[in-house]
Amino acid sequence: MRLDLILRVATKLILPFMLLFALYVQFHGDYSAGGGFQAGTIAGAGVILYALVFGLAGAQRIVRPALVETLVPLGVLIYAGVGVAGWLTGGNYLEFNYLVHDPVHAQEWGVFLVEAGVFITVSSTMVAIFYAFTGRGRSR
Repeated sequence: MRLDLILRVATKLILPFMLLFALYVQFHGDYSAGGGFQAGTIAGAGVILYALVFGLAGAQRIVRPALVETLVPLGVLIYAGVGVAGWLTGGNYLEFNYLVHDPVHAQEWGVFLVEAGVFITVSSTMVAIFYAFTGRGRSR
């Protein structure tokens, strides 16, 4: 892959737009199709594309395996934490009406935090699975 100049240049041109599109899908998931799962998949695919073109070591320098292993449970904790916050404030699990002073703002913040947790979990899980499969059989 080191001599494939067209793939390397195309990846460097496409990758920022992939990540920007992932953010677009994340932040417009409340109003249209999309959300944390779709955006996480796009972001994870961007890291995997980088690894396929520039090598696993290059991708692991940018997105370290320790960071990926930390982000997987962090996203789940964010999701679960929003649900528990609903319990602790007098509502049901994942009921957002009691999170902020205004129920409309509470819904916005609750959905945003849940979708952020899903985004973090999905993108980091995709990258973790890719790292695990591509790292098999290599001595450390």
